[in-house]
Amino acid sequence: MLFAIFCYDKPDSVGTRQAARPAHLEYLSDAGNRVKLAGPLLGPGENGGPVGSMLLIDAASEAAVQLFAENDPYATAGLFEKVEIHPWKRAVGTWGEPD
Repeated sequence: MLFAIFCYDKPDSVGTRQAARPAHLEYLSDAGNRVKLAGPLLGPGENGGPVGSMLLIDAASEAAVQLFAENDPYATAGLFEKVEIHPWKRAVGTWGEPD
């Protein structure tokens, strides 16, 4: 089943995000094809920087997704103010390459 994970950064946490980014990317890579999409949520405006993260993950249960989210290096570094997990189903569109 697919789940969307929405993670919202704590205010003024760009340094925490930058420091944990290499470990975060390695963690996502190690998850293999379970991670379908992932990327930063951006703030408003043309030059809006990261304010959170969004991941789309294939998992057996919401409990498995919760565990995955809790062990993300961004989470263990204390980056997130709030994390939401929602079951998700594609209605339209196709998967594509990242920008």
